[in-house]
Amino acid sequence: MNISDPFTNAPSPENREDKENRVYGFLEKIGTGIYGLSHDSADTMEICEKIEEKLGAEICKNLFLCNAQATSFYLLMMPGKKVFKTKFLSKQINSSRLSFGSAENLEKYLDITPGSVSVMGLLNDSEKAVKLLIDKDLLSLSHIGVHPCINTSTIKISTDDLINKIIPAMGREYVVVDLPDPEKLSAE
Repeated sequence: MNISDPFTNAPSPENREDKENRVYGFLEKIGTGIYGLSHDSADTMEICEKIEEKLGAEICKNLFLCNAQATSFYLLMMPGKKVFKTKFLSKQINSSRLSFGSAENLEKYLDITPGSVSVMGLLNDSEKAVKLLIDKDLLSLSHIGVHPCINTSTIKISTDDLINKIIPAMGREYVVVDLPDPEKLSAE
Protein backbone atom coordinates (compact mmCIF):
# COMPACT_ATOMS: atom_id res chain seq x y z
CA MET A 1 0.00 0.00 0.00
CA ASN A 2 1.24 3.47 -0.89
CA ILE A 3 1.03 5.92 2.02
CA SER A 4 2.27 9.50 1.75
CA ASP A 5 4.32 11.42 4.24
CA PRO A 6 2.03 13.33 6.62
CA PHE A 7 0.56 16.64 5.54
CA THR A 8 -0.03 19.36 8.13
CA ASN A 9 -2.00 21.81 6.02
CA ALA A 10 -4.82 21.32 3.57
CA PRO A 11 -3.40 19.48 0.57
CA SER A 12 -3.46 21.24 -2.77
CA PRO A 13 -7.06 21.14 -4.02
CA GLU A 14 -6.04 19.98 -7.47
CA ASN A 15 -6.75 16.29 -8.04
CA ARG A 16 -8.95 16.18 -4.90
CA GLU A 17 -12.71 15.85 -4.90
CA ASP A 18 -14.83 18.81 -3.84
CA LYS A 19 -16.21 16.93 -0.84
CA GLU A 20 -12.67 16.32 0.45
CA ASN A 21 -11.68 19.95 -0.09
CA ARG A 22 -14.82 21.06 1.81
CA VAL A 23 -13.66 19.06 4.84
CA TYR A 24 -10.22 20.74 4.84
CA GLY A 25 -11.82 24.17 4.43
CA PHE A 26 -14.18 23.46 7.33
CA LEU A 27 -11.34 22.31 9.62
CA GLU A 28 -9.27 25.39 8.75
CA LYS A 29 -12.26 27.65 9.41
CA ILE A 30 -12.89 26.24 12.89
CA GLY A 31 -9.18 26.16 13.75
CA THR A 32 -8.62 22.50 14.56
CA GLY A 33 -5.52 22.10 12.43
CA ILE A 34 -5.02 19.42 9.82
CA TYR A 35 -2.81 16.36 10.04
CA GLY A 36 -3.30 13.56 7.57
CA LEU A 37 -2.08 11.07 5.04
CA SER A 38 -2.91 10.32 1.44
CA HIS A 39 -2.93 6.65 0.48
CA ASP A 40 -4.36 4.00 -1.79
CA SER A 41 -8.05 3.27 -1.35
CA ALA A 42 -8.75 2.08 2.21
CA ASP A 43 -12.24 0.66 2.36
CA THR A 44 -11.78 -2.07 4.98
CA MET A 45 -10.60 -1.97 8.58
CA GLU A 46 -7.85 -4.47 7.72
CA ILE A 47 -6.32 -2.06 5.19
CA CYS A 48 -6.72 0.80 7.68
CA GLU A 49 -4.40 -0.93 10.17
CA LYS A 50 -1.37 -0.07 8.00
CA ILE A 51 -2.47 3.55 7.87
CA GLU A 52 -3.03 3.67 11.65
CA GLU A 53 0.63 2.85 12.28
CA LYS A 54 1.84 5.83 10.27
CA LEU A 55 -0.99 8.14 11.41
CA GLY A 56 -0.48 7.41 15.11
CA ALA A 57 -4.20 7.05 15.79
CA GLU A 58 -6.85 4.35 15.60
CA ILE A 59 -9.12 4.77 12.61
CA CYS A 60 -12.66 4.63 13.88
CA LYS A 61 -15.33 2.45 12.37
CA ASN A 62 -18.18 4.48 10.92
CA LEU A 63 -21.39 2.65 10.10
CA PHE A 64 -24.35 4.09 8.20
CA LEU A 65 -27.48 2.43 9.58
CA CYS A 66 -31.22 2.71 9.15
CA ASN A 67 -34.44 1.28 10.52
CA ALA A 68 -36.43 -1.34 8.59
CA GLN A 69 -38.55 1.28 6.85
CA ALA A 70 -35.49 3.38 5.87
CA THR A 71 -37.10 6.41 7.52
CA SER A 72 -34.55 6.92 10.32
CA PHE A 73 -30.83 7.07 9.61
CA TYR A 74 -27.85 6.85 11.95
CA LEU A 75 -24.10 7.30 11.72
CA LEU A 76 -22.41 5.17 14.36
CA MET A 77 -18.81 5.91 15.33
CA MET A 78 -17.01 3.20 17.27
CA PRO A 79 -13.47 1.92 17.80
CA GLY A 80 -12.26 0.18 14.67
CA LYS A 81 -11.35 -3.05 16.39
CA LYS A 82 -14.72 -3.46 18.08
CA VAL A 83 -17.22 -5.94 16.62
CA PHE A 84 -20.69 -4.56 15.94
CA LYS A 85 -23.96 -6.41 16.58
CA THR A 86 -27.19 -4.56 15.83
CA LYS A 87 -29.15 -6.05 18.75
CA PHE A 88 -27.06 -4.14 21.30
CA LEU A 89 -27.68 -0.82 19.58
CA SER A 90 -31.35 -1.30 18.67
CA LYS A 91 -32.45 -1.42 22.29
CA GLN A 92 -30.52 1.73 23.25
CA ILE A 93 -31.98 3.90 20.51
CA ASN A 94 -35.46 2.33 20.49
CA SER A 95 -35.25 1.25 16.87
CA SER A 96 -36.01 -2.30 15.96
CA ARG A 97 -34.47 -4.14 13.06
CA LEU A 98 -31.53 -1.91 12.26
CA SER A 99 -29.62 -2.64 9.09
CA PHE A 100 -26.98 -1.02 6.96
CA GLY A 101 -28.27 1.91 4.96
CA SER A 102 -28.23 1.70 1.19
CA ALA A 103 -25.50 3.19 -0.96
CA GLU A 104 -28.15 5.46 -2.49
CA ASN A 105 -29.19 6.89 0.89
CA LEU A 106 -25.57 7.19 1.97
CA GLU A 107 -24.84 9.32 -1.07
CA LYS A 108 -28.14 11.22 -0.80
CA TYR A 109 -27.67 12.31 2.82
CA LEU A 110 -23.89 12.35 3.37
CA ASP A 111 -22.45 12.62 -0.18
CA ILE A 112 -20.23 9.64 0.58
CA THR A 113 -19.77 6.31 -1.15
CA PRO A 114 -19.47 2.97 0.69
CA GLY A 115 -15.98 2.52 2.14
CA SER A 116 -15.63 6.26 2.81
CA VAL A 117 -18.19 6.67 5.61
CA SER A 118 -17.08 9.34 8.06
CA VAL A 119 -18.39 11.77 10.63
CA MET A 120 -17.18 14.45 8.24
CA GLY A 121 -20.02 13.48 5.90
CA LEU A 122 -22.40 15.19 8.29
CA LEU A 123 -21.16 18.44 6.73
CA ASN A 124 -23.19 17.43 3.67
CA ASP A 125 -26.39 16.55 5.56
CA SER A 126 -28.18 19.89 5.23
CA GLU A 127 -31.49 18.29 6.29
CA LYS A 128 -29.89 16.89 9.46
CA ALA A 129 -31.58 13.60 8.62
CA VAL A 130 -28.78 11.43 10.02
CA LYS A 131 -28.46 11.08 13.80
CA LEU A 132 -24.94 10.77 15.19
CA LEU A 133 -24.23 7.96 17.66
CA ILE A 134 -20.85 7.60 19.38
CA ASP A 135 -19.79 4.49 21.25
CA LYS A 136 -18.51 5.43 24.72
CA ASP A 137 -15.24 3.53 24.17
CA LEU A 138 -14.37 5.85 21.30
CA LEU A 139 -14.51 8.80 23.71
CA SER A 140 -11.65 7.31 25.74
CA LEU A 141 -9.24 7.59 22.79
CA SER A 142 -7.12 10.75 22.66
CA HIS A 143 -7.14 10.86 18.83
CA ILE A 144 -8.98 9.10 16.04
CA GLY A 145 -8.50 8.77 12.33
CA VAL A 146 -11.36 9.56 9.94
CA HIS A 147 -11.69 9.82 6.19
CA PRO A 148 -12.36 13.32 4.84
CA CYS A 149 -15.36 11.99 2.86
CA ILE A 150 -13.04 10.00 0.58
CA ASN A 151 -11.15 6.80 1.38
CA THR A 152 -7.86 7.82 -0.23
CA SER A 153 -6.99 10.15 2.66
CA THR A 154 -7.21 9.87 6.43
CA ILE A 155 -6.98 12.71 8.93
CA LYS A 156 -6.09 12.56 12.61
CA ILE A 157 -8.29 14.55 14.95
CA SER A 158 -8.32 14.80 18.70
CA THR A 159 -11.41 13.40 20.34
CA ASP A 160 -11.63 16.65 22.31
CA ASP A 161 -11.79 18.62 19.03
CA LEU A 162 -14.40 16.22 17.69
CA ILE A 163 -16.69 16.72 20.68
CA ASN A 164 -16.03 20.37 21.48
CA LYS A 165 -15.34 21.95 18.09
CA ILE A 166 -16.22 19.80 15.07
CA ILE A 167 -19.64 18.47 16.04
CA PRO A 168 -20.87 21.82 17.48
CA ALA A 169 -19.57 23.71 14.41
CA MET A 170 -21.66 21.36 12.27
CA GLY A 171 -24.67 22.32 14.36
CA ARG A 172 -25.08 18.72 15.41
CA GLU A 173 -25.75 16.79 18.58
CA TYR A 174 -24.80 13.22 19.37
CA VAL A 175 -25.95 10.36 21.55
CA VAL A 176 -23.44 8.26 23.48
CA VAL A 177 -24.17 4.54 23.25
CA ASP A 178 -22.62 1.69 25.19
CA LEU A 179 -21.92 -1.21 22.87
CA PRO A 180 -20.45 -4.30 24.48
CA ASP A 181 -17.87 -6.17 22.47
CA PRO A 182 -19.59 -9.45 21.45
CA GLU A 183 -16.20 -11.20 21.32
CA LYS A 184 -15.62 -10.38 25.00
CA LEU A 185 -19.19 -11.40 25.93
CA SER A 186 -18.75 -14.85 24.40
CA ALA A 187 -15.50 -15.35 26.38
CA GLU A 188 -17.25 -14.71 29.72
